[in-house]
Amino acid sequence: MTSLTRLKFYATQPHECSYLPNQQATTLFLDPHEPIETDLYSELSILGFRRSGEHLYRPHCEGCTACIPARIPVNDFSPTKQQKRILKRNADLTVSPALPRFTDEYYALYRSYIEARHADGDMYPPSPEQFESFLASDWPFSRFYEFRAQNQLVAVAVTDILPCGLSAVYTFYDPNEERRSLGRYAILWQIQETARQQLEALYLGYWIKDCRKMNYKTEYRPIELRINHRWLRLT
Repeated sequence: MTSLTRLKFYATQPHECSYLPNQQATTLFLDPHEPIETDLYSELSILGFRRSGEHLYRPHCEGCTACIPARIPVNDFSPTKQQKRILKRNADLTVSPALPRFTDEYYALYRSYIEARHADGDMYPPSPEQFESFLASDWPFSRFYEFRAQNQLVAVAVTDILPCGLSAVYTFYDPNEERRSLGRYAILWQIQETARQQLEALYLGYWIKDCRKMNYKTEYRPIELRINHRWLRLT
């Protein structure tokens, strides 16, 4: 176990919040010179940190605690009727792991996803450089899980494999395949994969009550939210 007391963290200057209108945000980053080892990453994930590219971070906003870390305890998860239908609709997909890297196939899917679903966000416009810095890391714990329909790439789940569980870093998918509900299916598949790997939880990042784009996370029950330094379960 790493001694967390020796670590250095740096806070950004206040900047426009990406999730809540008319709000200023501050982000706390682990010292970028600190080697990110699997055990350290796992410990910080339990404390509510996330990974973006080569950085571990968590929100550190004055007077605001809206960003709440969320995870699914996979051994107690039971899919709803709607989730069972999503699993059935995607039973034809094959999923295989790959090392994170830039390819034309990955980037074409990523670009179409960002342009269709996030043209109003801070990730637009997409670029190869953005893709590489955000997703194509060479960490030994990171994987691209490829979802294919008859060899056609339809989704990629960027997932980190940690002692505490799997961390769902990011998912991008074919925006034309609306019937499949690929974003939700990727989470359901990662829940199953977490259990297959005999790990305890799937970490979903932050849930924000007043952010519509985050509402989907509480569809998966039970869910645990880290509030006041404790993981509390909602059933």
